[in-house]
Amino acid sequence: MSQTADHFSSDFRATFERLLAWRRDVRHFRPDPLPEGALARLLAIAAAAPSVGLSQPWRFVSVESQERRDAIRADFARCNAAALAAQPADRQARYARLKLEGLDQAPIHLAVFADPSSGQGHGLGRMTMPETSAYSAVMAIHTLWLAARAEGIGLGWVSILDPANIAALLDVPAAWQFIGYLCLGYPVADHDTPELERLGWERRAAPSLVLR
Repeated sequence: MSQTADHFSSDFRATFERLLAWRRDVRHFRPDPLPEGALARLLAIAAAAPSVGLSQPWRFVSVESQERRDAIRADFARCNAAALAAQPADRQARYARLKLEGLDQAPIHLAVFADPSSGQGHGLGRMTMPETSAYSAVMAIHTLWLAARAEGIGLGWVSILDPANIAALLDVPAAWQFIGYLCLGYPVADHDTPELERLGWERRAAPSLVLR
């Protein structure tokens, strides 16, 4: 049966807003493993995300090899050192104090790619904006993020990586576009405020709306 938005109660909407507020980019993880089947269940929910032309271009790679994890950790260290050097002199010390990944603690490492070469969806919506394949993969990540948080599982998105190196390290098809590297696990602590805000790096801005 088709249902309208009225089906969702005010209590549900309040809970959903609370979920959004408590969704955080987690960088401090407990080493406890996730329950059996948790990752498969979360990925099934992520696959319900919207995608251009119903192409479902997201590709998930579970990185379980310690050798590959170590290589990705080394890539992060190189990229992070370059990012530190690129900071203005008056911000370098503050940048150096930031913890920007949870690679050493998180029990699950998940690389996410978009496959723009997929024939699924028959190219609908991608002729003038081929980047919508990547946008669709990002939507899947966000859906996964919320689903994980609803179960008390934290997710951290590691973006300080070299996309070409990560694709080579994981030996994925050449057409796949690297979108992000995710760490999943139980957080050491829960916060409703972004860590970067708590550490004084930046403050969340109010939404802007341009009228034309």
